[in-house]
Amino acid sequence: MFQILYSQLIRLILPFILLRLWWQGRKAPALRQHIGHRIGLVPRLPGPVVWVHAVSVGETIAAAPMVRRLLARDPQITILMTAMTDTGLAQARKMFGNRVRYAYAPYDTPGSIRRFLNRTRPRILVIMETEIWPNMIRQSRARGVPVFLINARLSERSARGYGRIRSLALPIMQSISWVAAQAEKDAERFRRIGVVPDKVEVTGSVKFDVDIPPDVRQAARDLRTRLAGRPVWIAGSTHGGEDAQLLTAHQELLVAHPEALLILVPRHPERFDSVANKVASRGLTVARRSRGEDPAGAQVYLGDTMGELMMLYGASDVAFVGGSLIERGGHNPLEPAGWGIPVFSGPHVFNFETIYQRLLDDTGVKIVANAEELATFLISLFSHPAEREAIGRRALSVVNKNRGALEKVVEGIIERV
Repeated sequence: MFQILYSQLIRLILPFILLRLWWQGRKAPALRQHIGHRIGLVPRLPGPVVWVHAVSVGETIAAAPMVRRLLARDPQITILMTAMTDTGLAQARKMFGNRVRYAYAPYDTPGSIRRFLNRTRPRILVIMETEIWPNMIRQSRARGVPVFLINARLSERSARGYGRIRSLALPIMQSISWVAAQAEKDAERFRRIGVVPDKVEVTGSVKFDVDIPPDVRQAARDLRTRLAGRPVWIAGSTHGGEDAQLLTAHQELLVAHPEALLILVPRHPERFDSVANKVASRGLTVARRSRGEDPAGAQVYLGDTMGELMMLYGASDVAFVGGSLIERGGHNPLEPAGWGIPVFSGPHVFNFETIYQRLLDDTGVKIVANAEELATFLISLFSHPAEREAIGRRALSVVNKNRGALEKVVEGIIERV
């Protein structure tokens, strides 16, 4: 009954979702491209197909090392990467070019999923983190397609939510073939909400297996050379409500270090223009990367391109990870930590609680409450290079000592196929 009611509800709201998508496409034309994918109308694919679903940019980046290992193991397989967002697919294309296939994930109506499965005929469905879509999972299992939840995490709040509808959610949870959980507390929560206990394994987070390709390292070195030794800090994946605070922190930093540069990278491309205007309204000089403008004489360098955040982290001395000064839950701090630079975040990091706890345990990250506190630490670190480098080494050490989840995940996938 739950499945029927859920499917009927999704069918009813689908026209409004598609209309909203079309409307948003006025400012982000990529959203209107391949709109048929959203109802399952994708090109037919040769087999065997491994379907890797990652909701957006962060999950796509986390999936990348796994995809590279799978391709190395079997160059004949077809990897189909799907995402819900245009930014997620743009990130995937940036990393893999024509080595894999791409599509927007279908919305979770029975017809959309059925059409998608008919055309792609996947051998496996690998879902990154916690994208639990009832029709996607149930229909895949009905066709004998194993469903793997990789790098899986589940907050206590989400677990309580599933617990309130446990009898309704149970058939979906029991359809999951394998959960590779980030930590024991995540595994316990998945067992609690109905996943078969012996199908839940703690592998650790694949995000610790930070993969920085040689071309990205070289591009970061080249940009760093252009900046001629200036103090550089980056605010990555920022959201509305954070930019003003970060600009305030930068203006305070400029009083003590007039040559400092802020690389500001908004999370969503539709905000690029408004953030550029906000910078200018503060009286700060801005250079936009998308226009090829030289950052040498600017006070703020706007990272308004897609798929370059990892490289921009590598060109910086200190990193702030966005989505954390507001109640968004934060983004992945391991990307800058993998470069061996100090990492800062605001207090709202519940999306990455396990990762942040391990960094905090080894003093590899600093949580700040507001712009003033952030500015104080930035001024201190740029005044004491040796301390800054020591903090960066601690962050990198946390990354290195927690590597290994990727091999467990790849082996687990291969064993279960």
